[in-house]
Amino acid sequence: MIADDVVDLRRGIESDEIVPYFQPLTELRTGQLIGFEVLARWKHPLRGMVPPDEFIRMAEDAGCIGALMEKVLSQAFWAMRPLPEYLRLSVNVSAIQLRNRTLRRQVSLASEETGFSLERLTVEITESALVGNIEHARTITEELKALGVRVAIDDFGTGYSSLRHLHALPFDEIKVDRSFVQTMLTRRESRKIVAAIIGLGQSLGLTTVAEGVEDAAQADMLLWLGCDLAQGFLYGRPVSDGRLERFVQEQKAVRRREAGKPPNPEDTTFQLEALPSQRLSQLQAIYDGAPVGLCFIDRNERYVSLNKRLAELNNAPIAMHLGRTVAEMIPEFYTFLGPYIKRALQGEVFSGLKFEAARGDGVVQIRSTSYQPTRDEAGEVVGISVAVLDITDQETAETALRESEVHHRYAVALSPQIPWTADAEGMITEASPQWTALTGLTLEESVGRGWARVVHPEDREAAGEKWQHSIKTGAPLDVEYRVLCVDGQWRWIRSRAAARLDEHGNVIRWYGALEDTSEYRRTREELEAAAARLQGVFNAVPVGIVIGEAPSGKVVMANPQAEKILGHPVVDTLNIPDREKWGLHYSDGRKVPAEEYPLVRSIVKGETTGAQSFRYVRSDGTERCINLTAAPIRGKDGEIIGGVVAIQDEKDNK
Repeated sequence: MIADDVVDLRRGIESDEIVPYFQPLTELRTGQLIGFEVLARWKHPLRGMVPPDEFIRMAEDAGCIGALMEKVLSQAFWAMRPLPEYLRLSVNVSAIQLRNRTLRRQVSLASEETGFSLERLTVEITESALVGNIEHARTITEELKALGVRVAIDDFGTGYSSLRHLHALPFDEIKVDRSFVQTMLTRRESRKIVAAIIGLGQSLGLTTVAEGVEDAAQADMLLWLGCDLAQGFLYGRPVSDGRLERFVQEQKAVRRREAGKPPNPEDTTFQLEALPSQRLSQLQAIYDGAPVGLCFIDRNERYVSLNKRLAELNNAPIAMHLGRTVAEMIPEFYTFLGPYIKRALQGEVFSGLKFEAARGDGVVQIRSTSYQPTRDEAGEVVGISVAVLDITDQETAETALRESEVHHRYAVALSPQIPWTADAEGMITEASPQWTALTGLTLEESVGRGWARVVHPEDREAAGEKWQHSIKTGAPLDVEYRVLCVDGQWRWIRSRAAARLDEHGNVIRWYGALEDTSEYRRTREELEAAAARLQGVFNAVPVGIVIGEAPSGKVVMANPQAEKILGHPVVDTLNIPDREKWGLHYSDGRKVPAEEYPLVRSIVKGETTGAQSFRYVRSDGTERCINLTAAPIRGKDGEIIGGVVAIQDEKDNK
């Protein structure tokens, strides 16, 4: 350090030659200007504009960094005063200043002098300034935070003991160094470092800021990774205090022009309302609560994560799966699945692979499995997202229906449910890939209200009204409508959803699922038709028929002929406790004991009685001679579930 240079620097500080420049700080998700970082520049009368890396170290060594900081900070505060209060200001402090207990007083006095609120200020500390100085740094940062100042760790990942520093000091922000940002599009290592820093910031609840953003591709990748803020030449070069107000007005004008433009369908990839970190929590809720087995398998075919349902299907705890391969956990299934897993790791998509195998405990299962390759931000396959559905019961039911007495054939839809999410206003933000497989609409085409384009015109208005009612009231959604599928057919689906509420009871998110109900509706219609045919036969039989349930003996069905013979309605009027009122007598006039009633014998004892003649006293006092024949009704396991009695009026047989 040359003595003349130091003298020149001190003169420059005293004569206000060192001035603040302001680098824009922008919110990635919206593109809105939210503040500036202060950069010191030396307007030298002979050398012109001198950058800070040529005089900051000189000021530290000469002991005049405090005076320089005081000048720049005061000028920056004055320049920011006329600007909107939502605009923040960030300022760097050096390692020397971090050891100086007067920093708090210096910041406080500048605020009092200018009237600039310290709640708008962020102090940035580089990692290198913390080495060997952690206790002093903790004291000073706590003093600053007591004033309302936010604290950021700058150039994260380039210093030492980064994680220890994050744990030890009360940081509010974490800044990703420009060296990683500027190479992340070309170097995989840089991408992974940027992703790790952003993920670490999110997990600790810190605002993440990327430095050195120079093009839209970098900004898009940062947004995809979940970064909050960015600064760099893409958003504007540093401006002087004289141009600051004009720059802010220009940014507002740009925002107004962009707000008036119609949306470009090709620019919707990163326009979802929810941030990636929020979408992750939404998907995690669906993942944990899904009735379908879900997991993620890495490139080595090892389980990285799975939900409770898949652990149940594999008959092993979640912890036992983690880190182990599919072949180790389910060898009986791997014979079939292994080739598909390897092909999925090469980028192929598989949906609805159906197979049958016996688990290790001997239980035979029929499963439907889907594989979706998962790619990183550069498009490389890093693993497979897997969905597994146990369709054993459905397959068994389908076989039983095909072999039923009426020979009905039903096409049973075995597709898993399709989960989806929407924001508080009802705009769709996420949907399962199965939605694309069903309708052909991509997620980008379906978000917002795009999904409605495949809804049947006759159902669209009613479905929309029910959805709007749920959005306004927070009531659960349950609606059915038809959608146009990729095969050109209209299929019925049932859409159900429930709202997630905040602590004040306001809707903040909707979680829903779609279920293909076409086959269910067709089955129901066919069963109703079959029931109608049977009811017609039942009503037309010339013999009275009464059916009672076990064990109560309550009459649940009776045909018109039975009510004609008995002279009064029968259903819901007779049961075993009331059998003394039935008025049944033997031919010789003796009253029939309760336990000898044919229907009682069939329900209680399981007996089948032959035709017996009785005298029956009707409610109007008239008598009839009737023949009764009874038999029990048994369930599939042989248990008695009711009884049936046939009634003939002997007068009708003469």
